Amino acid sequence: MADLVVTAANVVSGTGAVTEDGTAGATITAGQLLYKDAADSNKWKLNDGNLSQAAADIYGVALASASNNQPLRVQTGGEYNPGATAVVGTVYVGSATAGGIAPAADLASGNFTKVWGVGKTASNIVIVNKGAGVAVP
Repeated sequence: MADLVVTAANVVSGTGAVTEDGTAGATITAGQLLYKDAADSNKWKLNDGNLSQAAADIYGVALASASNNQPLRVQTGGEYNPGATAVVGTVYVGSATAGGIAPAADLASGNFTKVWGVGKTASNIVIVNKGAGVAVP
């Protein structure tokens, strides 16, 4: 499989959505997975499953696009439409591509693991946001 192909204009929050407002620490597109950079005033930056444990620590998904230092709304819990076709029962993780969402089966050696969510319907993912951030051997 491959990363979900997200259409940013179709990303929307769903049932039980938990959101948080913050500041973008990079150019971000709606639908990209993010982490908070403690070393940079807790700005939201793109998750990257093969960069470092800190960068792989998914915290939320961008609900809108923003440029560096602009305000940003992020969903951290509940269900959301990723703007892509999800597969029911598939476990999704942060991709080795910055901000991407990948099926867990795509994890490769050196990728840091953190479960982002599980496909509930063809259009919804339930955010789970669990894991230890351990690198795949």
